[in-house]
Amino acid sequence: MARIDEHSMALEIAKKELSSRNPLHFCRLSGALCIEEGGSTIIRLTFLNRMITISWPDLLFYQAPNKGIPIKERILILHYLNGSKGEDLTGELIAYQEIPSGRFYLDAFDRRVKYPLINAFGDQPDQLSLLAKELFGANTSSIGDISVLIQALPKIPITLVIWKGDEELSSDGTVLFDSSIKDILSAEDISELTSMIVYPLVAKAK
Repeated sequence: MARIDEHSMALEIAKKELSSRNPLHFCRLSGALCIEEGGSTIIRLTFLNRMITISWPDLLFYQAPNKGIPIKERILILHYLNGSKGEDLTGELIAYQEIPSGRFYLDAFDRRVKYPLINAFGDQPDQLSLLAKELFGANTSSIGDISVLIQALPKIPITLVIWKGDEELSSDGTVLFDSSIKDILSAEDISELTSMIVYPLVAKAK
């Protein structure tokens, strides 16, 4: 119950912050669309290959076909809209430990994200590109033996990388982020977002 209350509180705090801002301004900064329809304002953005619609200023979430959106996803999207500052992607790729506070959460991140990714795809790396394209519309990348680039949010690309093992070395993998992510989301949010990508991939690979 305490965890549910924490999420509810985090959601209300994020909604209060965003509802006080100009939607045209934060949409421009985040790459979201701000649309006026019949006297109402709605926000649209792509999140993990799904189109999300948000009413403003009450900030109610919708996605077709009338599917609910988990509270963790709603919190993360609001944090993204609140945190975006309009900067372009830097093109500099960084690992999780290079994110502020990332080293503090690194063990948990590896358990939640890195190790499940390697365990699922280290021996079948080709499956990663197939499933990532199916679930998230991913593009292949040129890093490692197999890598995919997933556009998690309009200004947040995430790259999953696998190196194949051999007789001497075990399979390995990593997750890379454009360095601009440091100014948008916290280390906790980034870990949560990445797990929202890896968990469905691992489940599909079984």
